[in-house]
Amino acid sequence: MNKKLILSSAILSISMQASAADDMGMIESLSDFSINDTSFMKKSGFTTGLWASAGVTGNSNGKTNAPVLFNDKVNSFDLDQLNFYIERAVNTEGDKWDIGGRMDFMYGRDANNTQASGWDGDWSDAAEYDIAMPQLYVEVFAPIGNGITAKLGHFYTTIGNEVVTSPDNFFYSHAYTMLYAEPFTHTGALFSYDINDNFSVNGGLVAGWDNVGEDTAWNFLGGGSWTSDSQASSVTVQLISGETPTEQAGNTVLDNTTMYSIVATHDFTDNLHYLIQHDFGTHKNIDGSQDRWYGINQYITFDMTDKLSIGLRAEWFNDVDNARVSNMGANYLAASVGLNYSVTSWFKVRPEVRYDWADEDVFNSGNDHDQIAIAMDMIVTF
Repeated sequence: MNKKLILSSAILSISMQASAADDMGMIESLSDFSINDTSFMKKSGFTTGLWASAGVTGNSNGKTNAPVLFNDKVNSFDLDQLNFYIERAVNTEGDKWDIGGRMDFMYGRDANNTQASGWDGDWSDAAEYDIAMPQLYVEVFAPIGNGITAKLGHFYTTIGNEVVTSPDNFFYSHAYTMLYAEPFTHTGALFSYDINDNFSVNGGLVAGWDNVGEDTAWNFLGGGSWTSDSQASSVTVQLISGETPTEQAGNTVLDNTTMYSIVATHDFTDNLHYLIQHDFGTHKNIDGSQDRWYGINQYITFDMTDKLSIGLRAEWFNDVDNARVSNMGANYLAASVGLNYSVTSWFKVRPEVRYDWADEDVFNSGNDHDQIAIAMDMIVTF
């Protein structure tokens, strides 16, 4: 069976170690020791890892990069993520039952954007640096047909292209669709099945958006994907629909929220990659009206060498109904150009220049209709 989701891991520090193996972390690269190669870890089937990402953003208004979140703070070098994980990946290729799971623990400025209500959102009230446990789940493989994989617990969403975890994105900053149109995490059960080498489906029930059972009802989460025989092209469709808690007229009410995301990719060559994404969502208000949000993202990346890539992202995001970007109903246009440079197997830098424009004065605390940001972060994999 083809496994279509290959997350980039990577990263960080001195060039004298540049000849080390591509997947080596800093500790293994510098000391030839890897905890994952010890007999205990190999026998248990568990692996563990740690990465750190930190960056700085400069902005044309010099005050805030909002409403672009995560790297919204300017003129300050900050630790965005210190993320520890431990996992046991299930064997989805065999003919036997298998069980695994994963736990992630995050500290840094990105953590408070990744918290779920009724869960880590109740642990700390830190204004800037915070903690989160965005994943804690059990995974079970059942050898039924081509194999059913069940994920049970708290896990990252399957919706969209960009993700919270720094090593798994090309750009330092995030698209509006990722920041506002989509959930970050879910809690519940999600089942996946590979129909054949080209088609797969998934579906399950989750406790809404970024929620662990607080004031919510079950939502459906699921969809399907197709990958070409050559694996050069793919299309993934994911949808979530159900009731979500919303503050309206001073009360918490459960209204239907439905959104879908379509992500299509194509590799023109081994080095030239293209991705297009479309999101659409609706939310029913207490008065019966509906708010909508939708957008289109496009990404082009080119691998100039095995260590250096250049990328371009262009986006249009419509939130005229003011459904997602708080008090900032507008059309948003954004364009970013950036580099990914792997100095070593464990050290990566991501410089980026980004231009944002809106048809309302939503930047610089409501005083400007556009802004330019120059940013860079570094990612170290230990």
